[in-house]
Amino acid sequence: MDRHGAYSRLEALFRKIGILGDALSVLHWDMSTMMPEGGAASRADQIALLKAMAHELLTGPAVPDLLEAAAAEKLDDWQRANLREMRRDWVHAAALPADLVEAVAQAEAACEMAWRQARPNADYALVLPRLRELLTLVRRQAEAKAAALGVSLYDALLDQYEPDGRSAEIDGVFADLEAFLPGFLAQVLEAQGRRPAPVMPEGPFPAECQRVVGLDFMAALGFDFAHGRLDTSFHPFCGGIPDDVRITTRYDEADFTSAQMGVLHETGHALYDFGLPGAPWRGQPVGRARGMVLHESQSLLMEMQACRSREFTGWAAPRLAKAFGGSGPAWAADNLYRLGIRVEPGFIRVDADEVTYPAHVIIRTRLERALVEGGLDLADLPGAWAEGYRRLLGITPPDDRLGCLQDIHWYGGAWGYFPTYTLGAMAAAQVFQAACRADPGIPAAIGGGDFAPLRAWLRANIHGKGSLLSTRDLLTEATGRPLDATAFKAHLARRYLEEA
Repeated sequence: MDRHGAYSRLEALFRKIGILGDALSVLHWDMSTMMPEGGAASRADQIALLKAMAHELLTGPAVPDLLEAAAAEKLDDWQRANLREMRRDWVHAAALPADLVEAVAQAEAACEMAWRQARPNADYALVLPRLRELLTLVRRQAEAKAAALGVSLYDALLDQYEPDGRSAEIDGVFADLEAFLPGFLAQVLEAQGRRPAPVMPEGPFPAECQRVVGLDFMAALGFDFAHGRLDTSFHPFCGGIPDDVRITTRYDEADFTSAQMGVLHETGHALYDFGLPGAPWRGQPVGRARGMVLHESQSLLMEMQACRSREFTGWAAPRLAKAFGGSGPAWAADNLYRLGIRVEPGFIRVDADEVTYPAHVIIRTRLERALVEGGLDLADLPGAWAEGYRRLLGITPPDDRLGCLQDIHWYGGAWGYFPTYTLGAMAAAQVFQAACRADPGIPAAIGGGDFAPLRAWLRANIHGKGSLLSTRDLLTEATGRPLDATAFKAHLARRYLEEA
């Protein structure tokens, strides 16, 4: 093919756009981990400028003609998928005027920094003006993209994180889970009440010891420390780029399990990034992860499916006892396993057990949809949040730090993201089931601290596919069927009722 054809010119253009995106990712990581508060204004300017530059490149006057001309060229499957993803990026970008892109970037950075001050003090009023400004701009984004995509306001935002994700389908899934979970939760709590409660090992658990344990577990899962690192932040996340993956956690010296599971969760994200296609697709749209449903499936697969298993706990227990100088029944593998699958409604999503976790996501999804579509005012968010928790989990947050301030997403501009968590949990169960069916030795290998067989299957069937296929087609190819709740429900029943 002519190396100066339309498709080749698009590849060169998107490589530049990809590099700008990589720089933005590292700037965001620095802002969340190391940047002093006084750097916030300058960082907002930097981020806004880079986003504006990327938007200008993507919406250049030649791009529509190049996309049309490239569609007529002879392309292989990967190139055609890359062109499809290029067009998707262009449709999203072309819907927005440049001044709105820059204004949103500025508002996101300012609101996130205000949230960092508000959250520790449970002071929602402090961040409310910034959040109101940001949501106003997010709605303008949603309106423009909804018109371009021919979808609802909320679906226009959801599509940014899960291509072709639609709330009509999610509503059905969530209604099914909402009907299933209360009765199932009651069964689990009844069964759990018939057994002796697990014992929390006695602390304190120094943060540095927790960090050492986290690094040990990351190495076992297959984290590449030549191309990544672990740091701390207000809210755990995975950032950076596939060649330089940055994950974070936060430490509680009274409870080591929160940071431990956070590290395992974020390492799952990192392994997906490490396993994405290399040259020539690195830096191209087709080389990216296939949406946040699959990304969350990989983090939840590691955290919930693999690392809350009896096999992994048997391997991890002596390492935890050694790291913290512990001994006795509290450090026994069976006790730690039961501690890891203890079900109890709580306020914090990232610390939630598997059974109650979907309720956290359902609450957030409904609230953010109402906020975007105008059915709920931001001033009423704390009350609506508390009511959602009272209705679905039977608990009421004592303050906004444990309520609507706990997650960074809305304050950092990530509106439309939350549904992907529960869809990801469903996909995690389905994918892990398929992996173990294809290689029945995977659980035993995990019990020996060997994640290589699981990583190999995931790399071949999920990670290495990038965005070659749609989420539906990729899951169907890897597991034999599109996403549904069958494997997720079966996993919950097996772990919490049958094997408990």
